[in-house]
Amino acid sequence: MTQEGGLPGAPLDALGGLGPLARQLNQVHTRLWYEQVHQDLTGPQFTVLSLLDTHGDMDQGTLGARAHLDKSTAAPLLERLRRRGLVHLTRDESDRRRKLVSITEEGRRLAVQLAPAVVAVSEQMLEPFTPEEREQFLCLLRRAVSRPESPGLQPRSTVPCRSLEPEG
Repeated sequence: MTQEGGLPGAPLDALGGLGPLARQLNQVHTRLWYEQVHQDLTGPQFTVLSLLDTHGDMDQGTLGARAHLDKSTAAPLLERLRRRGLVHLTRDESDRRRKLVSITEEGRRLAVQLAPAVVAVSEQMLEPFTPEEREQFLCLLRRAVSRPESPGLQPRSTVPCRSLEPEG
């Protein structure tokens, strides 16, 4: 995509780029989540509950990293879950600077109850694709989000995605 004079980056080109498409994809997902999963539990909150249900108790830093949350997001998110009785937050006795996070029975029940609806939303969003296209799309998205934070560093994931081109 180029603007007059052959230079890339015209405003019209930007409208069809990754940012607007990612925003639209997020809007569709958020709407479906609200309609079909839960109106008071966000995707990141569900991720935290699911990670705790799957992996057990962990410190706030590890949980934030596994959930792909930055520090400024993780602390208030966990506090909201604590106030709702879905997680317990305690200080690590061996290192008082660390907070340990554990899921409550109510949090576990909610994660298990909502998981089928979360999967259904994903399936609904991927419905336009063939099974091979779904695999390719998700692989490419994983690669795109696995980019390192600092420019010039190698991506964390270099696993190639399967080609959809016929072999031969």
